[in-house]
Amino acid sequence: MDALIVPGTLDSLTIIRDYVGAMGEKAGLDRKALYRLKLAVDEIATNIVTHGYEDNGLEGDIVISGRIQSSALTIQLEDTSLEYNPYGKEEPKHLDKPISERPIGGLGVFLAVRGVDEFHYEFVNGHNLHTFTVKIPSGQPKSS
Repeated sequence: MDALIVPGTLDSLTIIRDYVGAMGEKAGLDRKALYRLKLAVDEIATNIVTHGYEDNGLEGDIVISGRIQSSALTIQLEDTSLEYNPYGKEEPKHLDKPISERPIGGLGVFLAVRGVDEFHYEFVNGHNLHTFTVKIPSGQPKSS
């Protein structure tokens, strides 16, 4: 599937979800794996829009691309907002406590990077690159 360029706005999140869904179905992901992938990509895309662009008074695009290989589906988000490394976030504490007693924030990124088989982040030439990889069950149809 060709890469897709969308404005870095909340209105684009549905388009990004649809792209991930189409790639996941094409790769033959089961419902659970596809749900986790959509959740992970959605969380990072939402952070790009709200914290990377809107909170900083910036405008820009998000480029989403996908690649199906023999054993994995890889989705990549690329943006030009401020550098944001999800690895820099601490693991949420107090997960064993009731929600009302937990601090706000941080859980979405924690779930996103742990909900896929591999997650990679890098900042290259002013671009944030977030790469999500999910393994494809053996015997599923595969095509780029």
